[in-house]
Amino acid sequence: MGKKEPLEFLRSGDKARLIPTLADTSKENRATSVFLACLSAIHELGKVMLASVGLRVGTSARIDCFTEVCLTQDFERRDRPDGLIVVTIGKRRWCALVEAKIGSALLNDEQLEKYIALAKANKIDAVITISNQFAALPTHHPIKIAKSKQRGIEIYHWSWMFVLTQAVLVLQSKDEIDQDQRYVLGEMVRYFRHDSSGVKTFDRMNVGWKDVVQKVKSGANLAKTSEDVEGAVGCWHQEERDLCLILSRRLATNVSIRLSRVHRTDPEKRLRDDCETLAQEKKLRVSFDIPDAAAPMEVTANLATRTISCSMRLEAPKDKKGLKARVNWALRQLARVTSNEVFITARYPGSAASTQEMLEEIRENQMVLAPDNPSLVPNWFEISMIRDIAGRFSGSKTFVEQIEALVPDFYEQIGEHLRAWVPPPPKFQPPQVPTGAENQSDKDRNTHKPSGERA
Repeated sequence: MGKKEPLEFLRSGDKARLIPTLADTSKENRATSVFLACLSAIHELGKVMLASVGLRVGTSARIDCFTEVCLTQDFERRDRPDGLIVVTIGKRRWCALVEAKIGSALLNDEQLEKYIALAKANKIDAVITISNQFAALPTHHPIKIAKSKQRGIEIYHWSWMFVLTQAVLVLQSKDEIDQDQRYVLGEMVRYFRHDSSGVKTFDRMNVGWKDVVQKVKSGANLAKTSEDVEGAVGCWHQEERDLCLILSRRLATNVSIRLSRVHRTDPEKRLRDDCETLAQEKKLRVSFDIPDAAAPMEVTANLATRTISCSMRLEAPKDKKGLKARVNWALRQLARVTSNEVFITARYPGSAASTQEMLEEIRENQMVLAPDNPSLVPNWFEISMIRDIAGRFSGSKTFVEQIEALVPDFYEQIGEHLRAWVPPPPKFQPPQVPTGAENQSDKDRNTHKPSGERA
């Protein structure tokens, strides 16, 4: 963040308007203006959005937003970013150019590279893109740009659904925003939820998805570097983010995707590793962190069996000694489950094989989960909802529909009712007399002599 100076790089630009006077065909500019106007006028929205790109905005910070921006250092005199965000904190200032796409329009590397060059020439800190393309994190950009070209400029990406979700969470939060701001933000949410706004959810896999599924079905090998495999994994990453936002809105809290440190900092390695997993294991996986839930929620698409599943894993209660007692502990948490797609997997110490049975069978007889070695008791339980979607698995749209139906169903029936085992508090124990202390006490009494008596 550089020192505060006049906006000498801004040749012209309009203040972002909540009700822009634009043609009906200008959906992109209209959506950008509405969002940027709310970003500058509603502090809580600005706070959460800018926090996602690593900028802490306190109550004294000022956020100014502009549209139809013309910059002083414009190489071709016709590159006009859709917006500009200026954050002033005390004597310091942070600026970001905004490039937005709406509907089915996609960002492209040529235009993004131009805006990176413009940002460098005008000493602007960052470029933020907004589109219906999804990214796991704002730092994971859907467009690959060589690091040498972006050196010195931060690049971030917000999907329109991410913007909408954060606005919904602000409205649902207990943080105080005044009645007027609540009304304005509610109108922005209403606008972005309408089909006419051009804001879209992710709704289908790539064109090559059906071919990938058919290859697995026929037993053919998948090449981890093939275009279809990379396309399938790229779409899965978008669906991961969409599921994350769906859960966030439904649960009124920020749900996040669990990523390793290396995948968090290197999205290209994440793509390569997930392509390798798909090629070798024929599976797509994601894990979600849900605040205060008993465990992370795992979602898996198994191309070999054409099933989709959700699961959560719980440590078995150590204060219960027998298998039946431990299984009953898990069953009590699933009392409300009515689905016939639920399974419990019992995992045992060491190399002992796990056992898995349907919930309805375990309710009849807990011992169906017993291992070959009767002396073993489970140390973990995995609760799963597994749905066989057969031919719908290969449909690019029906696959997404089925995943987005299963995940909320699992959490509502199972996830929100699970509780992690917590060791009971220690209890007072009767005083313990050290070994041999009683004999020593008797000996002392026998050898004690009255005063004045000789031994």
